[in-house]
Amino acid sequence: MINVLINGCNGKMGQEVIKRLDNYPEFSLLGGFDKENSGKFTFPVYTSFEQIKNLPNIIIDFSIPDATLNVLTFAKQNKIPIVIATTGFSAKQEAIIEEYANYIPIFKSANMSFDINLMCKILSNIAPALNNCDIEITETHHNKKIDAPSGTALLLANSINNSLSNKYTYNFGRFSNQEKRSKNEIGFSSIRGGNIVGEHTVQFFGDNETFEITHKTYSRSIFADGAIKAAKFLITKPNGFYTMNDLEQKRHD
Repeated sequence: MINVLINGCNGKMGQEVIKRLDNYPEFSLLGGFDKENSGKFTFPVYTSFEQIKNLPNIIIDFSIPDATLNVLTFAKQNKIPIVIATTGFSAKQEAIIEEYANYIPIFKSANMSFDINLMCKILSNIAPALNNCDIEITETHHNKKIDAPSGTALLLANSINNSLSNKYTYNFGRFSNQEKRSKNEIGFSSIRGGNIVGEHTVQFFGDNETFEITHKTYSRSIFADGAIKAAKFLITKPNGFYTMNDLEQKRHD
């Protein structure tokens, strides 16, 4: 039995993971961790690491960057593998996560959907053939999402940029610039409203035609299932940094 701790259990995604765990008999919910105990759960909800007497076998993190770094320190101290599905990290925080992968197994992805991983691969393949186009990414999410652009939008942009020798810069807002777009830039537009789970569109604008690819998510369960499958994958791995590419490879082995 794999005992799992959910960091960010009060959030929408934390609750979704808890609900989806019922479909995975090899997992047992040890408890949740969050800044406060709402009292709405029947399982233990810890608000300090000192309260955790029985250590989990693995941690699944859907929270915010500062909370991730806190639980990551706890994981490192206790040699616990961790799946990180949080987004919005600074460059300094990303560096800390990668450094800690020398001490514990860490699985990290800005998006736990296998289809988004496929979209990244498709973009990597087609971007070189469309390198004369203007590239724009539009992402739409619910009105409670904090970070913008989304981690998925950056993931998609990085897939494009890596396939084009990283010669593109990222433009997150044109209001302050008031100048025409650079040829070698990827523009981002972020829309927040309602309860949209997630929509991402990448557009390649040519002089006479436009090529676009879109991914729409209708349920948070796809991300929860991806995180749980990542946890099952990670539990047997040595120290290191793992991504959806590693999990995808495992599916085809």
